[in-house]
Amino acid sequence: MISVCIITKNECDNLSICLERLAKYPVELVVVDTGSTDNTKKIASKYTSNIYDFSWCNDFSAARNFAVSKAKEEYILMIDTDEFVDSFDYDKVTTLVKANPDSVGQIHRKNLFDNNGSPMNSNELISRLFPKSIYSYTGSIHEQLVNISEPDMRYSTYPLPIFSTHVGYQGSPEKRRKKGERNLTLLLKEYDKNPSDTYILYQIGKAFFYLHDYNNAIVYFEKAMELPMNNRLGYVSNIMSTYAYCLINLKQYSKALILEAVFDDFSYSSDFLFVMGLIYMYNARFQDAIDCFYGATKIDKCDVEGVNSFLAFYNIGVIFECLGDKQRALGFYKQCGSYPPAGEGITRCSS
Repeated sequence: MISVCIITKNECDNLSICLERLAKYPVELVVVDTGSTDNTKKIASKYTSNIYDFSWCNDFSAARNFAVSKAKEEYILMIDTDEFVDSFDYDKVTTLVKANPDSVGQIHRKNLFDNNGSPMNSNELISRLFPKSIYSYTGSIHEQLVNISEPDMRYSTYPLPIFSTHVGYQGSPEKRRKKGERNLTLLLKEYDKNPSDTYILYQIGKAFFYLHDYNNAIVYFEKAMELPMNNRLGYVSNIMSTYAYCLINLKQYSKALILEAVFDDFSYSSDFLFVMGLIYMYNARFQDAIDCFYGATKIDKCDVEGVNSFLAFYNIGVIFECLGDKQRALGFYKQCGSYPPAGEGITRCSS
């Protein structure tokens, strides 16, 4: 019923893990190699005979659509080489697919990355499972699914019991740099064609952010912020939060206070409340910071893991400790579970 399609190049180590995780499920595996010089094909051949070559043309959609064309099944699950499936309830997935035959299924993805040296996780739902007779990919990078007969039509989505971990933002600095520069080349070409596309501007800003080039990230986030945007879209909220992290990493704390102007628009987001707490904390507005951190804990959903729980409580603890109130600090540190910096805070405040 389901074909899993993977496009890959020179990531044989990740591919081995990716395919090993998928091989336990009753799905067809389709691997498209876009020009590898490592052991990609040898690794892939351990798990499937459906291995195809595609001449890379700087267009991810073309490669993905080629992979889809080689799949035997109607329903396609697109997985990247650096995404490792942690759980996949196949029976529930097939039931959901049958109940939503014309819609697009979304998988849960945890992204592992670091922010200025600190390991962090973010979570998102991404559209990945679809009927190939209805949908195809468009866009050379950060490609999007569109309805083949009506490209401008919005489609419905539904969550799937498929959970994966994305390691693409990790690895050596050189590997991240090469990947980031490749992505930026394609994104900037898209920007030249669509300079008023806020989503492209967002992706360019994020690409610079993951390269730790915060100054250039700010340039493109600010371009996006000058354009009309739907404040309820997840990526728009993420523009504001990531823009704030750029300013914090550059120690431009006073400038970051300009985000107060959109506070009411994004106060529904725990991620935005958390980063506003950081901004207030760095500007010595401690009560405002505490209010934001505490407000973040009252919102169930978050993108970056911990901003609505242990990270928020930890920062409240830090504020009280800095203010000399070790007893109150201790109470908040104890709400952080096994978060290591909180454990250090408990030790300090208990002595």
